[in-house]
Amino acid sequence: MVSIAGKKGHDNVAMLGIGAYRPRRVVSNDEVCQVLDSTGQWIYERTGIRNRRWISGDETLRSISAAAGKRALANSGIDRSEIGMLILCTSSWLKLTPHGAPIVASDLGMNGIPAFDLTSGCGGFGYGLGIAADLIRAGSADYVLVIGAETMTVGLDPTDRGTAMIFGDGAGAVVVGPSEENGISPTVWGSDGENAEAIAQDVDFLEYMHRAQALQGTDPAVEPVGRMALRMEGPRVFRWAAVTLPRALSSTLEVSGVSKDDIEVFVPHQANARINELMKKNLGLADEIPMANDIENTGNTSAASIPLAMEEMLVTGKAKGGQLALLLGFGAGLSYAGQVVTLPPVPAEPSF
Repeated sequence: MVSIAGKKGHDNVAMLGIGAYRPRRVVSNDEVCQVLDSTGQWIYERTGIRNRRWISGDETLRSISAAAGKRALANSGIDRSEIGMLILCTSSWLKLTPHGAPIVASDLGMNGIPAFDLTSGCGGFGYGLGIAADLIRAGSADYVLVIGAETMTVGLDPTDRGTAMIFGDGAGAVVVGPSEENGISPTVWGSDGENAEAIAQDVDFLEYMHRAQALQGTDPAVEPVGRMALRMEGPRVFRWAAVTLPRALSSTLEVSGVSKDDIEVFVPHQANARINELMKKNLGLADEIPMANDIENTGNTSAASIPLAMEEMLVTGKAKGGQLALLLGFGAGLSYAGQVVTLPPVPAEPSF
């Protein structure tokens, strides 16, 4: 019987470099409230957000993804010719076909490598990081570039109090590769499709097309096509998070083989400052453990939020390269993904 060959990769993997891109336009709560029926103080008290970044001018999801990836490569010291795969974690690429990752890979001078999009909402970066680590351990690639990038504002209704004040745009990326000591734990991940509609587009593509086509015939029975927008049931998501995320955090620590007392930095998805404070308290992390708070001036950037938050903490000195960090992404799906990691080195090319 013919034996089929297999491959064996690297047992130990880590994030070797990080890069980010923050759009030039800073949008304050007061500016959001010029359209939204709210106040800047109310937004801050409910979410922890003061400002967010929105794309403008020639900035696109494609351009900010490539910019973050380029910085991650430069900060890692790994030549682009060594990258064996690119994973683009996003829910806001504007076309189903062609998908974005091959285009971004080409923009980065890596045309021809395996490249695919990963859509898992706000937990997307955690999914991408887990898959990258497992691919390297399996021998499918030696180095993987993982990019989390979103232009959430493209699909927002500026009058929707459930979303308009929360989301922003941005991109963060890491180079994952072999290391002497393991720097990425097994991933703890899961989903809850029973509550999936708590974060959803208000219409699907077929319904949107039907409305648009019907309106061409001025059918009075058809609703105006309007704008396909993201909607979120905040209280429902909050309740899900309160039950699901503490278990996910505990499981992440358990499979990593470290205790909560070993954790030096906490980097949760930047969805809501109140949720993050509650998670830190329920987990029993010491008050002095620094926790990411990039949401205050960047907003919720979905799959980009964790790499952006890590980069901000490293650049500002709130965290140091090599420290042990607990990551947890969560959101649309509803889904989540967590890891314990060693933080990459402080970036020589920061996004600020």
